[in-house]
Amino acid sequence: MKHAVTGGFGYSGSYIVRRLLEKGDEVITLTNTSPKPDSPAIAHYPLKFDGDLVSALKGVDVLYNTYWVRFNHKQFTHQQAVANSRALFAAAKQAGVKRIVHVSITNPDERSKFEYFQGKALVERALIETQIPYTILRPAVLFGGNDILINNI
Repeated sequence: MKHAVTGGFGYSGSYIVRRLLEKGDEVITLTNTSPKPDSPAIAHYPLKFDGDLVSALKGVDVLYNTYWVRFNHKQFTHQQAVANSRALFAAAKQAGVKRIVHVSITNPDERSKFEYFQGKALVERALIETQIPYTILRPAVLFGGNDILINNI
């Protein structure tokens, strides 16, 4: 099987990549981050939502989507992340990806007063509307060895 992981050199993506490689599967990543010294040697492609994501996703069986923005910033917003996710899912559909595993959050709600939860719900709806078979994971928080959140607390 061939898998693609968004953010494969990041926190959650790197764990997904390692588990897939341990199974002996082929793995690529779509990322804007350079590999770290301890990153596995896998093919990596730019996660450019206005670029050619379709070519990078050709032949991929499962796409693991960890892409999101933690907070609004002058260079990126939750609203942009929703639009970017739609572009990613459209590219996956065009490339013939067979399944998408999407990392969301607990209690996403399009009516939430919090843009973070509202955006996550909009992304879930966009995924469902692609009609690509999918799995949505809704963790409360991801933490472990090198995470940012818990270690900062």
